[in-house]
Amino acid sequence: MEPSVTVTKARVISSSHEMQRVSEELRLSGKRIGVVPTMGYLHEGHLSLIRIAKDHSDVVITSIFVNPTQFASHEDFEKYPRDFDRDRRLAEEAGTDILFCPDTKNMYPEPYLTYVEVKNITEVLEGKSRPIYFLGVTTIVTKLFHITKPHVAVFGQKDAQQEVVIKQMTRDMNFDVDIVVAPIVREPDGLAMSSRNVYLSPEERKDAVILYESLQLAERMIRNGERNAKAVISAMKKLIERKKSATVDYISIADRERLTQLGAFESNQSVLISLAVRIGNTRLIDNTSLTI
Repeated sequence: MEPSVTVTKARVISSSHEMQRVSEELRLSGKRIGVVPTMGYLHEGHLSLIRIAKDHSDVVITSIFVNPTQFASHEDFEKYPRDFDRDRRLAEEAGTDILFCPDTKNMYPEPYLTYVEVKNITEVLEGKSRPIYFLGVTTIVTKLFHITKPHVAVFGQKDAQQEVVIKQMTRDMNFDVDIVVAPIVREPDGLAMSSRNVYLSPEERKDAVILYESLQLAERMIRNGERNAKAVISAMKKLIERKKSATVDYISIADRERLTQLGAFESNQSVLISLAVRIGNTRLIDNTSLTI
């Protein structure tokens, strides 16, 4: 019989002012703070971030906030899945000490006029397909850093462009925060875990594995000597379009750090292969990185 695991009840804070006060008290007492920003509807990918934050800090703050400023008017803000009781239980089991769960009025008091913008690297890939997305991301992450006052923040590799953008912003704005990036957590069949996977019908769920399979195809082609990015992208697109439910938004092969698109690959080059595909009405993203 396995020993039972004691789960500590997380403190729930909804006020940004209270969260700042608590964070300052933690810092003054010598505690190292880790923060995991999320939009809730937690899955194993999020929980892995919480566990990693636990390894890097004394106190883990998990934020749950569906951020309206990163959604365009035609996107799924209103129907984005939400289940606080479930999130609280999962976050506590993973080791969260504090749940920061503000509402929109608390985070964006009217009139709200201030945004944080990172240039250039936000204008490609997700930024090109979703023009306001990164303006919302960088603004909310800046606010969360000011409110939770972390020593370390943990993000997931599934949002690879976000990682690059947040690291750039952290450097440029002189945030005293270590950015830790955790590997993608996948379902047994390879599908990257995402809160949006719940939108998929059973048949669409089967089709969605094609994103991962196309990334595997790209890796094989490159490791077997293919050095033409267009050839790799063409093969990926052809494979994805075998699924009738799939519509390619973009497929990109770019420099891992600068996000500039590549035509050909060079030795020792770090490459990011990323894509966004609609399976039915659900838009999914995935990526892989490799050094040639």
